[in-house]
Amino acid sequence: MEFTAPAGRNLFDSSKVVGKSTQRIDGPLKTTGTAPYAYERHDVAANQAYGYIVGSAIAKGRITAMDLSEARAAPGVIAIVAAPETEPVGKGMSNNAPLFGGRDIAHYHQAIACVVAETFEQARAAAGLIRTTYARADGRFDLPEAAPQAPLAKTGGGKPDKKTLGDFDAAYAAAPVKFDGRYTTPDETHAMMEPHATIASWEGDKLTLWTSNQMIQWGKESMGKILGIDPENVRLDSPYIGGGFGGKLFIRSDAVLAALAAKAAKRPVKITLQRPLVANNTTHRHATIQRVRIGAQNDGRITAIAHENWSGNLNGEDGENGTLQTPKLYAGANRLTANYIATLDLPEGNAMRAPGEAVGHLALEAAMDELAEKLGMDPIELRIRNEPEMVPGSPDKKFSERNLVRCLREGAERFGWSRRSAKPGTVREGDWLIGMGVAAGYRGGPTQESGARVSLAKDGGLKVETDMTDIGTGSYTIIAQTAAESLGVPLEKVSVVLGDSRFPASSGSGGQWGAASSTAGVYAACVELRRKIGEKLGFAGDDAVFENGRIRAGGKDMALTEAGAISAEGSISFGDFKSGYDVGTYAAHFCEIAVDAYTGETRIRRMLAVCDAGRILNPLSARSQVIGAMVMAAGAALMEELAVDTRFGFFVNHDLAGYEVPVHADIPHQEVVFLDTLDDIVSPLKAKGVGELGICGPGAAVANAIYNATGIRVRDYPLTLDKYLDRLPEPV
Repeated sequence: MEFTAPAGRNLFDSSKVVGKSTQRIDGPLKTTGTAPYAYERHDVAANQAYGYIVGSAIAKGRITAMDLSEARAAPGVIAIVAAPETEPVGKGMSNNAPLFGGRDIAHYHQAIACVVAETFEQARAAAGLIRTTYARADGRFDLPEAAPQAPLAKTGGGKPDKKTLGDFDAAYAAAPVKFDGRYTTPDETHAMMEPHATIASWEGDKLTLWTSNQMIQWGKESMGKILGIDPENVRLDSPYIGGGFGGKLFIRSDAVLAALAAKAAKRPVKITLQRPLVANNTTHRHATIQRVRIGAQNDGRITAIAHENWSGNLNGEDGENGTLQTPKLYAGANRLTANYIATLDLPEGNAMRAPGEAVGHLALEAAMDELAEKLGMDPIELRIRNEPEMVPGSPDKKFSERNLVRCLREGAERFGWSRRSAKPGTVREGDWLIGMGVAAGYRGGPTQESGARVSLAKDGGLKVETDMTDIGTGSYTIIAQTAAESLGVPLEKVSVVLGDSRFPASSGSGGQWGAASSTAGVYAACVELRRKIGEKLGFAGDDAVFENGRIRAGGKDMALTEAGAISAEGSISFGDFKSGYDVGTYAAHFCEIAVDAYTGETRIRRMLAVCDAGRILNPLSARSQVIGAMVMAAGAALMEELAVDTRFGFFVNHDLAGYEVPVHADIPHQEVVFLDTLDDIVSPLKAKGVGELGICGPGAAVANAIYNATGIRVRDYPLTLDKYLDRLPEPV
């Protein structure tokens, strides 16, 4: 079915099940350690062997020789798959680097071999016996050095990524109040708990991969192309994923090498990437350099705004677009956004939670606070004063639903913003300098075509099957809620099976489209099942009421069980009706910080997010998504950084010992408020995602709070104390 807006009769207006805080139905499996993650699925294929991937020891150059003799003779070794001298495998499949093969080295830790042995320890030991000789070449590893010569990036349509409206230069020159600031953000790793892992098994020409992957249909198609086989001969199964954050959107080397190794060994092979390869062999968030210029009238109204962004990547493609939120958040008649991308020989940069906006807010929302100080205005008032009535630059577009001002005002009242001192560095509690910060947040609300199969059993239970994935987001639960309410059965009568490519294709988990799209696909399948049940029992399924395990209409009332076993498939697509609307999600983020006046130690004392993201399907799991995103934003602001060795082209701190992420003690109190507005434009359930909105803005709120506490503005993230320790005010 195709969704058109405004929707007609809707099954969810009463919110009997959808919209209720509901414990995750997969929670007991995960908390008891019985959820079968990819590497732990010992029973799916007999006689599994272990693979261990060897990564390149150089970042740029060529393999001149590879001696496998010692490794082949090592105990337990079954097979070795080594980089061929032919074309590399997997290049161009949603990535900028070869996933395996070829003697040319594109980046550090590029997969160059895989050893298969009877045990993991044997495979690892034998991998250490492979002797590889390289001819090292000079590479480009330093973004600040490369950025001045970087060309404009290309848009999806191949045009230079520079957009203008009005005359920015003239308006900026004429503005009585001006701000011009440069910000930098570092490379970051996804740092998910579960590393990339795959078990591969062949039966003739058919391949099954039990893997950790966010997008099953994409993965199935990519594996077919990579291996040169019909995608219909590839099955992916990924029912449980221990975190992805975008790092598992695409097929990576674990899946490719597991498939090749299983063919070479003639038995199933399982591979997990060791943590250094997660950082250097897979993908990461690109570093950025950003320049923000804003011109305003004395009353705070913005007349000119420019946001330019530099990032780098292999082949000079697919950078980190830090300007994405800038055309949407604030009014202003004269505008400029531009993205530049340098060619770097570092490991591949790609999607990480809210790619573009997560880092873009770190610059834009800090710049808004710096402008507010120049104006002598409250930062919240400045943002409200520049609330656009229409989508800037798109007079024919409307906002489908936008309540950013309400988020800011309600958040300010709840957070106690009136107690904030406008003068930085003046509030103390003993040795601690106290500050508050705010930031606005924007993230798009996209949807993708999605499908499902829903089956009614003879006992009245429902089963939902779709290749949708659950990356810790609560997909199992919101899908069960959707089916339960659509067919009028208790939640405990619904079972959900996810992540198998044999099921109808869904939207997958990514881009903040998963919740709205996958539940809409389940809704479509439920509509088809209602019709089938109605036809079988003599009802008009579209008009009947399904409630308490029964169907009734026109004076008739029957139990669903009287329909017997019956199933239906359905999918939903989204027409071009949304072209007249900007569908987005909005938030106001608040943070209170304490900075030790002697040591510079920074502690987050409390955080608040007020979110406008359509109907909230499950407030309990949605809150978990937002607080998790807030934690990631705090990490980006205060500590997370992949340190680049600009001599040899690799990330030095490529493990969870050297790469710092926030822990429980770093985030003592978080509060999330949902406006729970209904967006009729986006989907039949009037819902949008929140998992990426939660990371858009909180980092800037942290930075603004540190400035309010200390009077010191640091524009280079992360805001580690070495960058401001020598500038702290004299202790009292």
